[in-house]
Amino acid sequence: MTQNVYITDLASFFPNKPVKNEQMEEILGMIGGKPSRSRGIVLRNNGIKTRYYAIDPATGRYTHNNAQMVAEAVRTLSGRSGARLDDIECLCCGTSTPDQIKPGIGQMVHGELGSRPTEVISTAGVCCAGMSAMKFAYMNVAAGLSANAVSTGSEFSSSFMRGAYFEPEIDARLDDLENNPSLAFEKDFLRWMLSDGAGAAMIKGEPNDGRLSLRIDWIENVSFAGQLPVCMYSGAVKKEDGTLRGWREAQDPRDVLRHSYFAFKQDARILEAHIIPVSVDGALLPAAAKHNLKPDQVTWFLPHYSSEYFKGKLYGRMAEKGFDVPYDRWFTNLTSKGNTGAASIYIILEELLYSGALKKGDRLLCYIPESARFAICYMHLTAV
Repeated sequence: MTQNVYITDLASFFPNKPVKNEQMEEILGMIGGKPSRSRGIVLRNNGIKTRYYAIDPATGRYTHNNAQMVAEAVRTLSGRSGARLDDIECLCCGTSTPDQIKPGIGQMVHGELGSRPTEVISTAGVCCAGMSAMKFAYMNVAAGLSANAVSTGSEFSSSFMRGAYFEPEIDARLDDLENNPSLAFEKDFLRWMLSDGAGAAMIKGEPNDGRLSLRIDWIENVSFAGQLPVCMYSGAVKKEDGTLRGWREAQDPRDVLRHSYFAFKQDARILEAHIIPVSVDGALLPAAAKHNLKPDQVTWFLPHYSSEYFKGKLYGRMAEKGFDVPYDRWFTNLTSKGNTGAASIYIILEELLYSGALKKGDRLLCYIPESARFAICYMHLTAV
């Protein structure tokens, strides 16, 4: 027997001041002492105007680590919801950029909070890691195992994006970038796209009294790794046959630095070929059929697409397949908050919740794609 589950509040944390496009390279550093010649192409296509970095522009030192950003979001959430940190019965944290290999991000956040002993879960992956954390929290409360749970998504992407981590080969591909913008979605795309931040959600078995809550109706989180190759990766290099050689397999430990094992990398051709068909045909249509969801029932569509470049492609495929949700029902803050990976859907939801645009009965469809080896999550919420 399960019970209804509600997101009763949301909070986010961003380190430091917003970073404009013209400030990015000053903070992240140049490659080989030269400004990037592809940055403008990438930024023109992704549409982002501002984002946040946990880097002090004056000193170049980090101001926060991942666990500290999450802890700040959870403290804000605690203050908003009126729940003490010691009242949290289950803490679920997801990220693709933990501060260390172990302990897990959840335990490190718990340590930052200094709260009482509680159940803690850490989830890995990329953008869907934040949703894996939320689904565990949701299931825990639905099953009656915990009266409440806090789930989080966070990223410390700037720690992987310093100029020294990226190879000068990008400059040799400018003609390709101009003729086919999708090719920008490789190392330099990720450098000018990803940013830092954390989001947190309070999840309970009862809705708020006197203000809106978001009932979690369902979460479908599906991996397509059984059919599709690796697209985005870090901690490895791709071999000629398409498989990965992890950093532990480097014959000479110095090769880990020489060959940029830990830089974020993405195969643009694989991304271009699969992300939209998988998102719509592979994940959206089966989820909608399973839950008898029609497009005219969706009040708000909350897409975490990685770039404005994909907005039209996503809409076109949805409309072509009979799931047409007009743009006036889309809500995203990519251009102002950047791509914060596992934190993004929390940050989008928080802004919509506090925007004043939501009303009782509104139905929200959240879309969270992950290109690492292709996983797609859809979540349906109802404002109550």
